[in-house]
Amino acid sequence: MNRMPVLYLSHGAPPLADDPVWTDELARWSADLPRPQAILMVSAHWEEAPLTVSATRRTPLVYDFWGFPERYYRVRYDAPGAPELADDVAKLIPGVRRDEARGLDHGAYVPLVEMYPDADVPVLQMSMPTLEPARLFEVGRRLAPLRDQGVLIIGSGFTTHNLRGLPAGADAAPPAWSAEFDAWTDGAVRNGDIDALLDFRAKAPAAHIAHPRTEHFAPLFMALGASAESRTGDASDRRAVIDGYWFGLAKRSFQFG
Repeated sequence: MNRMPVLYLSHGAPPLADDPVWTDELARWSADLPRPQAILMVSAHWEEAPLTVSATRRTPLVYDFWGFPERYYRVRYDAPGAPELADDVAKLIPGVRRDEARGLDHGAYVPLVEMYPDADVPVLQMSMPTLEPARLFEVGRRLAPLRDQGVLIIGSGFTTHNLRGLPAGADAAPPAWSAEFDAWTDGAVRNGDIDALLDFRAKAPAAHIAHPRTEHFAPLFMALGASAESRTGDASDRRAVIDGYWFGLAKRSFQFG
């Protein structure tokens, strides 16, 4: 079995489904990937310690957003559960909890609806037990052996995420802080500068504006850890698959390996 890559994607919001460009980008991306045996999702919208995995026998959805039209609360994504994957995660990271009542939040199912619309790949979501970059990197590093079992590890966040003062319109020019942080992140990832990425709050331009709170950047560190061998690999092992902006936010998304 070929080793699966690791992804970090910018997942947008429920209206992602209405954006023909973004949905096509996600669909084409998944079509180019090896078919996974299972998917392990790490979303910006689930922080819980100790590290916890979601329902393993079924995949109910968590509509963790407010004020949207009713149609967004009727979305279904009936992917199979992944109890064997939950067992494997527990072997790699002792002390993992299971929450059999917790389903997939919108950071997980919104992109998966576009990438795997048939909902025929088993999915497990995992919490972020911390937002501290080095600790998340270590969690990802421990999960790396799952790639050899056909597991697609996906970190789902947003490369810039500050919802205040955004321009009106999905196609509006991005604010300077968003463009600067996005360009820095792209360069650091392509150059394999893991140390700078882990210290992004001090090293990146406009970091505190681009991420007033860091939960949407945090899944990148798990992805980096799970692909740690790319730290010294060829630049082709680390590439941005999607770029551009949505309401001024950078939707840059990366593939590792």
